[in-house]
Amino acid sequence: EFEEEDKLMRERVESRNSLESMAYGLKSKLNDDEQSANLDDDDKETIEEAVKEAIEFLDENPNAEAEEYKEALETLRTKTQPILSKFAGASSGGGDDDDDEDESTDDL
Repeated sequence: EFEEEDKLMRERVESRNSLESMAYGLKSKLNDDEQSANLDDDDKETIEEAVKEAIEFLDENPNAEAEEYKEALETLRTKTQPILSKFAGASSGGGDDDDDEDESTDDL
């Protein structure tokens, strides 16, 4: 009985920590001029709004279930991932296009 409760509590805490970590990590990056310099104003605004929503969810739902935290994390990822992928691709100077190189040249 206690083992199941402990498992559920651990899962809830881990889910909350994942959401907090991502939200506050993104907030920190946005506040770092060096890290956010490559983002345009629209992208910054989109990320800021998504982070704000995630932090508000955390503040308003301190005892949410693990599934609710996971849904909020997925929402945050969905809203920010396209921008972060573009940002990461620009900073690395490439991207993941090498995997499809042979296939894509046949279509040209």
